Amino acid sequence: MTDHKTENFFRLDDLAQGIARTLCEGVTTRVFPGDQAMVSVVRFEPNAEGTLHDHPEEQWGVLLEGSGIRIQGDEEIPIGKGDFWRTPGGVPHTMRSGPDGLVVLDVFAPPRDAYKKAGSGFGG
Repeated sequence: MTDHKTENFFRLDDLAQGIARTLCEGVTTRVFPGDQAMVSVVRFEPNAEGTLHDHPEEQWGVLLEGSGIRIQGDEEIPIGKGDFWRTPGGVPHTMRSGPDGLVVLDVFAPPRDAYKKAGSGFGG
């Protein structure tokens, strides 16, 4: 295991890094803001569901672990490890995890102001 001690290097499984947020029951994230983009490592407990929401920032996501359903606009798409997607700004979306939970790496551009501080919820 590599020990990263500089301000611009991180580990996906280091829960002490990043800005902690509880998005809803069973859904937590660690947020890593940059100047032009932001990364969020989101963890869903088994059979958890996020809150349907939208925001003006473009969002890309990649499923790192587990399986679930990506709800985006009027679609519900089954997803598995390695799947990734784009969510344009303003499109309602959420996820529902499978029986093993899931871990998603989200990238936002530009960074979301609401996620630049610890707290709870999907918005401000």
